[in-house]
Amino acid sequence: MMLSSDAFVQRKAFWRDTRFLAVLFQVLFLAVVILLAGAAYANMVRGLERLGLRLQLDFLSQEAGFGISEGIAYTPGDSYGRAFVVGVVNTLRVGALGIVLSTVVGVLVGIGRLSSNWLVRGLSSVYVEVFRNTPLLLQLIFWYSAVMLKMPGVRQSISVFDLVFINQRGVYIPRPVPTGAFALWVWLLIISVVMAAGLYVYRRRIQEREGRPGFAGLWALGLLAAGGALGWLAVPGSPLVLDVPILQGFNFRGGIQLSPEFAAMLTGLVLYTGAFIAEVVRGGIQSVPKGQREAALALGLRPAAAMYLVILPQALRIIIPPLTSQYLNLVKNSSLATAIGFPDMFNVGVTIMNQTGQSIPVFGLIMASYLSFSLITALIMNWYNRRVRLVER
Repeated sequence: MMLSSDAFVQRKAFWRDTRFLAVLFQVLFLAVVILLAGAAYANMVRGLERLGLRLQLDFLSQEAGFGISEGIAYTPGDSYGRAFVVGVVNTLRVGALGIVLSTVVGVLVGIGRLSSNWLVRGLSSVYVEVFRNTPLLLQLIFWYSAVMLKMPGVRQSISVFDLVFINQRGVYIPRPVPTGAFALWVWLLIISVVMAAGLYVYRRRIQEREGRPGFAGLWALGLLAAGGALGWLAVPGSPLVLDVPILQGFNFRGGIQLSPEFAAMLTGLVLYTGAFIAEVVRGGIQSVPKGQREAALALGLRPAAAMYLVILPQALRIIIPPLTSQYLNLVKNSSLATAIGFPDMFNVGVTIMNQTGQSIPVFGLIMASYLSFSLITALIMNWYNRRVRLVER
């Protein structure tokens, strides 16, 4: 009688199985981390109880009692929660505008660093080296105390084409005001958006079917711009008019006022982050093989067209990941606004902590808010990175 070969195989004991031991050690490590976190949390709660504080958020419904110089509608009689929302909105304002403007500055300077014109190349290099190698906090204080606060008085305001006025009280810019024809123009614009989206999908399918490159986005943007312009001309009257600031008495009336703190904060963030983005763009462009540029020029494209249509689309695959990090840094660096008195989320949060003593809950709200901003920004940029990355066939 022959025995099966399995009978001769001795089963290994579970305490000698490396796979079992690996899982066991991970479970034990996780248990230790949970126990330590629980002990720290219990110790924190006991310490707060000895101080007469509770780890709750009910204080957010209490009256704030302090003013905020700018932001959405708010009065000192509103709650702490409303005050914190004002700070969040101010952080989003400076962060969103900073991302857009710093991207424009960074792309232009990054291309300028590779220009054949020595003056453009030299000025771009000096800008990058100066703003990238000096602390952001120092730059913010400079733009606020040495620039904005040294501007002339209201009656001697610096005028830019009689539309923008700069003085010690801030920057005054025109405000677009919708007219009665605005609703009709919006409907025409929506129709243009739908048609542009359809054209984009159509052109993309043609490119995929024929296996050749194209510029579906440019076709869509062209149709959208043409539709918006034709709609503007077709509606009776102008859909938007500019409410230009006008000096009346001791101040300007109309338009939009940007406080000195906001202007200094935005300028500092844009110029500082733009210097880093310029280096990211320069590195991405230089990573594209020189043969691509030579081939584009051989096909009759001008240098500017070759850069926009051939070089930059390929460089984006390398530019996007580090560019995401710069966007995240910009949002987090906005917390330095407290140094110049801009009422951002961190500044307002510190005021709430000083008045209520609820430091841990407020710090938790601030951290959760910054984490949400960063995760949303990273999610959008990662989605775009997947759209532009090179897919191997």
